[in-house]
Amino acid sequence: MTGTDLLTPAQLPPRRRSRRSATLAVGCVLAGLIALLALVSVLWLPYDAEDTSGGRLDGPGGGHLLGTDKLGRDLLTQVMTGSRIAVEAGLGSVTIAAALGITLGVLAAFAQGWLDDTLSAFLDILIAFPTLLLAMLIVAARSATLGSAVLAIGLAQSAVVARLVRILVKRVLAQDYVTAARTSGTSWPRTVLSHVLPNIWPTLVVNLALQFGLAVLAEAGLSYLGLGAPPPNASWGRMLQEAQATFTTAPAGALAPGILLVLLVIGVNLVADGLRDTLDPATRRRRS
Repeated sequence: MTGTDLLTPAQLPPRRRSRRSATLAVGCVLAGLIALLALVSVLWLPYDAEDTSGGRLDGPGGGHLLGTDKLGRDLLTQVMTGSRIAVEAGLGSVTIAAALGITLGVLAAFAQGWLDDTLSAFLDILIAFPTLLLAMLIVAARSATLGSAVLAIGLAQSAVVARLVRILVKRVLAQDYVTAARTSGTSWPRTVLSHVLPNIWPTLVVNLALQFGLAVLAEAGLSYLGLGAPPPNASWGRMLQEAQATFTTAPAGALAPGILLVLLVIGVNLVADGLRDTLDPATRRRRS
């Protein structure tokens, strides 16, 4: 153990604190700008999503800031709509993953013997199950919608969250203060709320932030294959698929959604990295 192991974030050298703060700040700015664009798209759009009055593959300028696509639709309108779909997909998938993952993870951590082995095996199978194949099964049972994609992504990510929660909870349950609480008559629900969740939430929040970025990429991939939000919903993945044939003549159709997708994922990853440095003492010690 070094002298920096016991330092709190406020006691770390100014250069190190500023570097970590900068990472979190940059991530918040990038992700916040996309979130703001998504919020604006709910309240206002330059054109209707199905408006094809523009010229085909017009360049940026005039009444179309980013130009138009091969059908004459405004690209800025599509990009703004795509930002809303990306944020909805990320939040929806993470919500499902958190709800199912935390529940299954806590149950698996408290389980003993064959039940623990069964739940662990179930989680391993679900993790190994490809998200794309799961999405295809859900789409076959329902239809190709944003809801189907979010459900498939959320179910796939819930297994990852559950396995992490199981490991974290078992680690907390092995602590002496938890044993003392149980010996004093504290019920299991109160133990979870008072001792388990407060000790696992820093690591859990970081993981969920990372899962958000992965969910956005997964939704874009599913939409690229036609398994996401159907037209006229302009998902970034579908925009990339439609623009690949005209990239040389009208590159804005692919560059705009591609750049925003990359910026959102980078921003979320930087937020997760900043939160890890801020909230996780173990990570602070390793990087000191």
